[in-house]
Amino acid sequence: MVMKKRNTENTAPGGKYDRRRMIAKKRGLSYEYDDEDLKDDEPEEGYDEEEDETPKRKRKSSKEHSSKERAAKEHPARKSHKGLVTFLVVLLILAAIPFCLVYAAVDYAYDKMTYKEIGSVADEKVKEDGVINILLIGNDSRENGEDGRSDAMILMSVSSVTGKILFTSLLRDIYVSIPGHDDNRLNAAYSIGGPELLMQTVEENFGIPVHRYVLVNFEAFAGVVDAVGGVDLDLTNDEVKWINAYLNEYNMLLGQDMKTDYMDEKASGNLHLNGPQALAYTRNRTIGTDFGRTERQRKVINAVIEALPNALMTNGPEVVDEFCGHLTTNLTKGECYMLALQGWKLKLYERSSGSIPLEGTWGDMRARGMAVLDIDFDKNKAYLQENLYKTE
Repeated sequence: MVMKKRNTENTAPGGKYDRRRMIAKKRGLSYEYDDEDLKDDEPEEGYDEEEDETPKRKRKSSKEHSSKERAAKEHPARKSHKGLVTFLVVLLILAAIPFCLVYAAVDYAYDKMTYKEIGSVADEKVKEDGVINILLIGNDSRENGEDGRSDAMILMSVSSVTGKILFTSLLRDIYVSIPGHDDNRLNAAYSIGGPELLMQTVEENFGIPVHRYVLVNFEAFAGVVDAVGGVDLDLTNDEVKWINAYLNEYNMLLGQDMKTDYMDEKASGNLHLNGPQALAYTRNRTIGTDFGRTERQRKVINAVIEALPNALMTNGPEVVDEFCGHLTTNLTKGECYMLALQGWKLKLYERSSGSIPLEGTWGDMRARGMAVLDIDFDKNKAYLQENLYKTE
């Protein structure tokens, strides 16, 4: 409320209201001023501050109110920000769990293996030009180690260029150039210089880098198959009969009854094989010669890979102990970590297998008194290049 005080200057002689009174008197009228006449009067100076105090107080209260509103609005944002940070932290922890499990599993498995460094390739990368090549060597030794002959040689290649996992059997009778030695059968390179010379021989003759190997012995193969619960394969009746024939030798070596693990002589079709039976199946050279034998080896390896995930879930420690306990390799622990983290590719990549020499690229030959395979190296090199390094 604005408080006004009568302005005495207006009522004094000569003032505004005095002049009005005089005019009224001349006209024969009576004039008296009252409070209504003072509506337009200016307030006195002393009352200005009193007039403005209330609006100032109101403005101050309005600012305080606005500050509180802003604080109230900002508070949920801070809570939302904290919630987002918490969510991200939890997400990172959950994402890290599989990696921690992988590292723990690799650490446990690697300690079971036998590591043997090969100085000539120690500084070479395990992955070159987008491809990982690892030479899988199966020897006929009954003990862990590199003694014995290379009974099986399979080049396992994982190509991020073509999106393929390729298992290529290298027939042991291929006549090759062996670095620093006379030409000979491929498996002679292993007998002469072990895994190191065998890798050098494969690289020189087929034009692809091979710097890592995994060696498994005769006994371990059967144990691995048993550890994953056996494998299911389509067998002919002739193959069943030859499994029993090869089991005779296996059982005799182990001092077991000759008919241990014998299969029904009349059986055929899709059959379940345990470790010794699968091993006998892969050693058969009578049906299909060495080409048929290497194909059977790849079939068993693929079957083991298919069974491995479930076996690790249900019987992990035994699988690892049986599988890794018989392996010798020059892969480092760090490289095994890297390979394990890429294990998902086994499911996503196209998996295929083959053998060298390719059909139509070889012929029988005798050299230095030996029956060997004379192959067209250019055509077989082209096969590897096409599947591993070219996208078209």
